[in-house]
Amino acid sequence: MLIKIAKVIGGTVRITGKGQYVIWVVDRKETIQEIIRIFETYPLLTSKKICQLEFLKTCLLKNSVDWYLANRNSKFINQVTIIKSGPFGGFAKEINCFALPNYFNGWISGFIEAEGCFSIRKDDKLSFSIGQNDDIYLINAVKQFFGATNKVRSIKVNFYFLEIYKKEVLKKIINHFNNYPLLGEKAVSLQKFNQKFK
Repeated sequence: MLIKIAKVIGGTVRITGKGQYVIWVVDRKETIQEIIRIFETYPLLTSKKICQLEFLKTCLLKNSVDWYLANRNSKFINQVTIIKSGPFGGFAKEINCFALPNYFNGWISGFIEAEGCFSIRKDDKLSFSIGQNDDIYLINAVKQFFGATNKVRSIKVNFYFLEIYKKEVLKKIINHFNNYPLLGEKAVSLQKFNQKFK
């Protein structure tokens, strides 16, 4: 998956941690600026990444290692404000009907690749779950997008979680990936899940 990204955008893919991790590294300023332009067209949706991107843009403007070292611990200062307003509009705790961005189909596939879980229980019951620290608005967006009726739960402080068992909603989720496929290891989980679902 990372090799595909690197072929389109640039950068290199490296294996680190004695073969345990694969990372994509971009260290050319021009490529970084191109990535920023991509995020201007397709804005980031997680509060943490929004803060990190804003900090990166400021670092590029300041062009100062001293400024970076003095300010790196305050990069998430606006995170609570982002969570309260949400990138889709003003909602934080309750599900509302809100307009999702036009790139949400592709975005949600990537989000599920990173944060989703397809489960086959010992009793052969199936479920899909997804969780996120802090950003309840994203879990509510997933709920709205797939038409789920389950309540978004808070499992621990600031971790929000949605678990779906309903067959018609699971079918919607599976069908979504016909047009917006998973590209990483989660595709293998989906394939096993889909075989059991059928």
